[in-house]
Amino acid sequence: MAKIIMVQGTMSGVGKSLLVAGLCRLMKRDGYRVAPFKSQNMALNSFITEEGLEMGRAQVMQAEAAGIKPSVCMNPILLKPTDHVGSQVIVNGKVLGNMSAREYFAYKRKLIPDIIRAFQKLEEMADIIVIEGAGSPAEVNLRENCIVNMGLAQLVDAPVLLVGDIDRGGVFAQLLGTLILLTEEEQKRVTGLIINKFRGDSSLLDSGIDILEERGGIPVIGVIPYMELALEDEDSLTGRFDRRKQGAIDMAVIRYPRISNFTDFNVFEQIPEVSVRYVTAAPQLQGADIIFLPGSKNTMSDLTWMRQNGLEEAVKAMAGRIPICGICGGLQMLGESISDPQGMESGGSMKGMGLLPITTCLQSEKTRRQVHGAVEPLEGIFAPLSGCSYGGYEIHMGQTSSKQGAQKEPVFWTGDRANVYGTYVHGIFDRGEMATALVRALAERKGVDMQHAACENYEDFKETQYDKLADTLSAYLNMEEIYGMLRESHIQQPV
Repeated sequence: MAKIIMVQGTMSGVGKSLLVAGLCRLMKRDGYRVAPFKSQNMALNSFITEEGLEMGRAQVMQAEAAGIKPSVCMNPILLKPTDHVGSQVIVNGKVLGNMSAREYFAYKRKLIPDIIRAFQKLEEMADIIVIEGAGSPAEVNLRENCIVNMGLAQLVDAPVLLVGDIDRGGVFAQLLGTLILLTEEEQKRVTGLIINKFRGDSSLLDSGIDILEERGGIPVIGVIPYMELALEDEDSLTGRFDRRKQGAIDMAVIRYPRISNFTDFNVFEQIPEVSVRYVTAAPQLQGADIIFLPGSKNTMSDLTWMRQNGLEEAVKAMAGRIPICGICGGLQMLGESISDPQGMESGGSMKGMGLLPITTCLQSEKTRRQVHGAVEPLEGIFAPLSGCSYGGYEIHMGQTSSKQGAQKEPVFWTGDRANVYGTYVHGIFDRGEMATALVRALAERKGVDMQHAACENYEDFKETQYDKLADTLSAYLNMEEIYGMLRESHIQQPV
């Protein structure tokens, strides 16, 4: 049996995902086979494994930190919101169907056997499993049939580290209030408290920590400083969406309501002279050197949103003046039409932007595959990308056809309009030469000297960030106590 520990938080966005990644990297460096696990993740940023199965990117990041290949058993249930009250439910990497929140709440207990099987498979490959919770265990209205916080901790008999976010304020109330709302049995599972994202002199917390430990009866095992890391954050709470500063090369990404896999653009953030801004209104496109239309979980709905708020008209007006690139759902929007005969999204059909000579039909079977190769010859701004090697993955419901009668699906779809491109490949710029070639081409077009600019291979860059994360946790967490808290898993079969 693997030894286990679980990280839960007082709310979403307290840093659970990064702390799990950091613990994975630390334990790996200490010589253990370590793996992450999250029974249920709600996210629009997802990944396709070598087997063609879909999982949340947070567990992919954690697997990378652990130095192992991502496996769908690390995240057996993925919920991808389709609107405000429903989600696509993905189990063991494959689509189960769409459910409303109420339907899923009534159904989810049936997925416990899938969770157990995934966890047991993970035990076969790891000495230590670091488990991540979701949201807060103090959401007492969701306690019944919980499969991701204390319900999961009970299922596998996991000790729990409870994390609070001092950057938002009220961390003592967060931690103590959460403990008060737990049942007596749940309280006994909490073996340590962590204060995360602290700025300043930590000695100023001493008196508060004394009171917290006295009233909560649980030790504080670390005060983690605020860290500047270029790693993927929780997609619903990312701070990337708030950036407004424009760099020498300015990239504008349309932030529609159901934006997905915006991680495609993280690689460009390595270059200080490049800005990546997420825009929601047409005036925000002013000054952009390129416009990206990213992935979408509801392409037709998000295109309607763009049509209603003037972004579609603005993008079409700028096409020809600056390059436009769509990825996945963004590619589909750039075409002449999108149809949905089976009602996979909004149903019916609608006109696209008409910037690419393609049509898309949404189908029930999802395309899920990893891809790699070399970029075909391109013209225009993207010409320097010709021949560059790429790797990534496809994940889409749509089947796209070229009205020009292309026999083979290209890496980049193009048409008669200059500098309009589209691709289905997520992560296509992650290899450094691709991102570097694009940035230099944009700079040359603008008359800016950026021959010195270079993007490191994104996978290599992330390795430096995982080590930086682990170094910080090593300095500020009591790892001796954490190793002492590890417990062998003992699965409690549900009644």
